Amino acid sequence: MEIKPSEAVSFRPSGVWLEGVPRILMSASLFYFRIPRGLWKERMEQLKSFGYNAIDVYFPWNYHERSEGEWDFGGERDVTAFLAAAAETGLWVIARPGPYICSEWDGGALPAYLFAEEGMRLRDNDPLFLRHVERWFGRILPLLKAYEAGAGGTVIAVQLDNELDFYGCADPKGYMEALVRMAASAGLNVPLFACAGQGGLRQATGLEEGVMPTCNFYPNDKDPAFEEKALHYNGLLRSLGYPLLVTETNRSHYLLRRLLSCGAKLLGPYLQVSGTNFGLTNATNNWGKPLAFLTSDYDFGGMISPEGHIREEAYEGRLLARLIEAYGTDLAEAEAIGPDPELKMAGAAVSKAAIAGPYTLKLAGGGRLVFLTNLEDCDHAVSLAGLAGTADTGIAFTLKAGRSVALPVGLPLAAWGMEGSVRYSTAELFTATCGEGSAALFFHAEGSGQLALAIDEPLTAVSWQAQAEYRDGGLVVSFDVREGDAVCELVTKAGTTLRVIVMDRAKALLLEEARGDGTFSIGSMPRYPDRPEKAEAGWSLVRTAGTEPLSNRRLYRKALRRLERESVYRGFAWYEAELGVPAAAPVLGLLLKEAADVVSVYAGGRYAGTVTPGGGSVYVPLEGGPPEDGRCILQARVEIWGHSNFDDVRLPGLRLHAGKGITGAAAVTSVSDINGNWSVCRLSAGEPEERLLSEDTALWPVVGFGGWLSADHPAYELYRRKVKLSGDADSWIINIQNIRSICSLYVNGSKAGDINPFDPFLDITPYVAPGETAEIAVCVKRVLGWPAGRVVLYEGTEVRDWTICPADEDDLRVCADAVQGSGEETALPVILSPGETAWLYAETLNSDCGGGWRMHAAGEGVKLTVLLESIVVGRLWLGEAGRQAAMTGGSADTVYLPGVWYKEGAGKLAIWLEAVDRAREARLESLTFVPVGNRIQP
Repeated sequence: MEIKPSEAVSFRPSGVWLEGVPRILMSASLFYFRIPRGLWKERMEQLKSFGYNAIDVYFPWNYHERSEGEWDFGGERDVTAFLAAAAETGLWVIARPGPYICSEWDGGALPAYLFAEEGMRLRDNDPLFLRHVERWFGRILPLLKAYEAGAGGTVIAVQLDNELDFYGCADPKGYMEALVRMAASAGLNVPLFACAGQGGLRQATGLEEGVMPTCNFYPNDKDPAFEEKALHYNGLLRSLGYPLLVTETNRSHYLLRRLLSCGAKLLGPYLQVSGTNFGLTNATNNWGKPLAFLTSDYDFGGMISPEGHIREEAYEGRLLARLIEAYGTDLAEAEAIGPDPELKMAGAAVSKAAIAGPYTLKLAGGGRLVFLTNLEDCDHAVSLAGLAGTADTGIAFTLKAGRSVALPVGLPLAAWGMEGSVRYSTAELFTATCGEGSAALFFHAEGSGQLALAIDEPLTAVSWQAQAEYRDGGLVVSFDVREGDAVCELVTKAGTTLRVIVMDRAKALLLEEARGDGTFSIGSMPRYPDRPEKAEAGWSLVRTAGTEPLSNRRLYRKALRRLERESVYRGFAWYEAELGVPAAAPVLGLLLKEAADVVSVYAGGRYAGTVTPGGGSVYVPLEGGPPEDGRCILQARVEIWGHSNFDDVRLPGLRLHAGKGITGAAAVTSVSDINGNWSVCRLSAGEPEERLLSEDTALWPVVGFGGWLSADHPAYELYRRKVKLSGDADSWIINIQNIRSICSLYVNGSKAGDINPFDPFLDITPYVAPGETAEIAVCVKRVLGWPAGRVVLYEGTEVRDWTICPADEDDLRVCADAVQGSGEETALPVILSPGETAWLYAETLNSDCGGGWRMHAAGEGVKLTVLLESIVVGRLWLGEAGRQAAMTGGSADTVYLPGVWYKEGAGKLAIWLEAVDRAREARLESLTFVPVGNRIQP
């Protein structure tokens, strides 16, 4: 189904046309849901001041529908206000409403209630899923339509889903067709697109008519083969009738220059404007080994920090934006011709691994833009031959380390009202200005070089601040910017003045204003405080028991199920049950089943530890013996760190549809090593393992598990042995410890499941009975030299009759307010016993600096949930105790406290502390505060 674009927006093979003008789009992601509303406009103005003319923005479904049917588009969630601010600022908007957005956001923005529905196929042509999407699109698309370009707004395109080629969508064409139909129903007129995350255009778009494929590239910035890949996609997309639009890529403008050389018409670095995962919106994903918890700080080092500080890379962005503006529509419609057959490059160390290029854009108005990129960390002397009017020996200059330059060749001067051309230049043209009867061309370079003008009419030299000579029918300027600016001022017979200024690149980065008369002004890069200052605050502390719920809501369940099925989508849940074990049986530990994300375990009032199993099962040993009264109460505090924003099969908790909480627990009364005396038989590749399950094993060799020295590689082996089960147990779990193989496990002839290195536990309870002798069979695909693992059997009693007390962000807020008055004055460090929790308050945190603070926390074995004025602004985990997950995405020990959320010049701070080290006391050593928002003048 084709949706015709409005007259205001047109995407053609030759480029992007907006309001009838071809343009190169420099688009930075700017996410309203990660920036306080009071700072939206400021961030937009910062971006625009550094040359960006567009923003891309996700719209997270679960941010606006926190529970099914409960919508919120007010306050910090006011989409209309955000789009209006973009229009007022003059930024084009590339809208990305999902339904799935990724973005390291809780569940990729899919509402968690979807995960509780049986049989639903997410992100696919599934009627059940699409009915829910239709409700979301019914809310968000009309808001986008109201701000379309040509209708009073600046929305120029709408993305459908996100990087679908990373996901196992069975019917991408049917899915896209359904989303296009919804967009048509909403009356959208701007183009629709879908981005490919790993280059699968068909998998990302279904090649559905009316859906423009775009590319996301995240290469090594210095990959010598990158242009070849980008040019491939440029040619492929042009053959399909589209331009090369790079909707996501790395943040370095060095790489953006390389993309520009390949004909990209949209340069979309991801996260040039950093932010914060406020609230409980963090995700889990596979950036660890494989599990990772996304930090509240969401910062990949882009040009604007979460608190709004301008970084050096912003000046690289402005320099590139000025270059694009200088060439104007000629560059916007330029054709990438790849390696230039007319140019030859030489140099002592020049190779494809050292220098990428020359790659050339054929400018629409004539002339070429030649790109050379230094791929190494050292300078290279190069010589470029084949330039118009130069000798075969070429023009020599130095290409500095970490530089990608775009050099004009045969560039007509007609755009600036003059005859002739820039024949060649080893300096980069980055700004051109015009005044009445005058024009000024600003170049930058590093070191020495040459610039040649082809002159079609005699010129009068007014002044020279460079070595210049007429030869070969033109003017050749030799310069060395280390000695100062090279300036030439020429006047034609007609009285037109041309000024050529060549300055040092470092100076060009700081250029604030260039004028038509050739004058200019230079600024300076900002500096910000980097040392802590005293934040006036009086600290108080309220100690609490880790088993004490933060809410009074209670659910009662005989057996457990995922929290999403209990309508618990974020926050915490406190589980409690009595361990019903025979009086004589010692409880050695607890086997928690399918546990996610953060589980702190208490048994009989004693803290047993904190674990992060990633949705798999985990064994927690108990120490200290049974309680004196003979009763043993299991309590577990479970935190939903966030739903996976990706789909990774290695861990149950990394699947996109994965639920949270625990699905069961067993009080373990026996731990048996059953690694010895397995009967083994070799399998041929592809041979069905089931054939050997009933074969007589009398003549099979008897070895330790994985102990057969095979002649095969990889080795396919079936191991079988019998195990006598306890008559007092009703729960049995197999664990293959230190496994480095893929295993299929059978019990009494039935397949019980698979075991892999990331999820090495398997519950076999449904396949056995108390007191029986069970036959266990394990089919192993083993790489020789890697351990097959050690087989352990856990036996015990299933825990039943549970109480669950959930607590979300609102409950945290209420609890923080309720107990605050009972606190005692304290000073840091704060020391907590293992498993203890506490509230730490600062009632009058001042906001003298206006912009707020960045709080730095130091300590070990402690988690922090930080509330500023009752808003969760961050979650920190200091040290690695209790945590098997990596902390990724930004700073793991700091949090931004936005000044715009302070009230009457002060901010109320409440921090919930959790001691998560079972072996030692937790210590919050210090909290220090660095002011933000105030620029230090040089």
